[in-house]
Amino acid sequence: MRNPRRPTPAQRRALARRLGPGLTRNVCLAERTSFGIGGPAELYFEARTPEALATAVRVARALDIDWFLLGTGANILVGDRGFAGLVIANRADAIATRGTRLTAASGALIYPDVIDAAVARGLSGLEHYVGIPSSVGGALWQNLHFLSPAPARERTMFIGEVLESADILDADNVRRTVDVDYFEFGYDQSVLHNRDDVVLSATFELEPANGDALTRIMEENLRWRADRHPPLDTEPSAGSIFKKIDGIGAGRLIDEAGLKGFRVGDAEISPRHANIIVNRGRATAAEVCALIMHVQRTVSATTGYWLEPEISFVGGFAPVKRVPATSQAV
Repeated sequence: MRNPRRPTPAQRRALARRLGPGLTRNVCLAERTSFGIGGPAELYFEARTPEALATAVRVARALDIDWFLLGTGANILVGDRGFAGLVIANRADAIATRGTRLTAASGALIYPDVIDAAVARGLSGLEHYVGIPSSVGGALWQNLHFLSPAPARERTMFIGEVLESADILDADNVRRTVDVDYFEFGYDQSVLHNRDDVVLSATFELEPANGDALTRIMEENLRWRADRHPPLDTEPSAGSIFKKIDGIGAGRLIDEAGLKGFRVGDAEISPRHANIIVNRGRATAAEVCALIMHVQRTVSATTGYWLEPEISFVGGFAPVKRVPATSQAV
């Protein structure tokens, strides 16, 4: 993406008038992402309700201010120069159930909040996504998925399978309800990638189930993830870095290229999962980008495949230095 424009003094004043004292400046984004990387937001606003989220987006659009919607901060890399426009942090997290339907604001965490609410009421359909860092809005944006490890259910499950409808603010600033077909879900794909719609809340149609059985599934899936993924609390990451190639795992290609454990500064390819880059302390976005490009060149040279990043790049990035092919660059 292009570097966001810094708001003019007039735009900042107008934004402050319309959003009130909740608007702040120079807020560190590294602390608000799962990677722990990134410069500051020039302007920052936390939306605590769907109504506040819709208002903030409408105001930013009306004032022609560059803005970015921040959820859990997973699956993104924020540039070292930060974001020069407005960051709208989605903290709308209300959850309600009625019968077998669960409605959650788009800032609610899939895990633990939404899943725990469903399981507490004996509702099945979301428990498979336990341990995955995502908000409701982010889950719809990427059609959150998980390959269940249990042989009886060994298939990829998608969040779109249990979505009934969603409340959105469309590109024309009209708030409306759409059904699941509107999202045109695919693998890591939804219509939200190509439209400026913002999800405000979502309703899931779930099924009654035994609570003990749901708990067992959650424990099983958490063990499976723990064996294969670096823990976010001690090894910060953005999740999978590269998109899946049909029939071939990106991690397998990186592993075959001998790149597990390769480092550029404090950015390291996880020895546990080759498609994950971890922050070993003070990694910068420039180091992560250098490592990403090194992986692309190396995998292309050794396997003939070119890997495309799955994560989003947000904000202003500093120039990246090429990594020597024979160097660990630590």
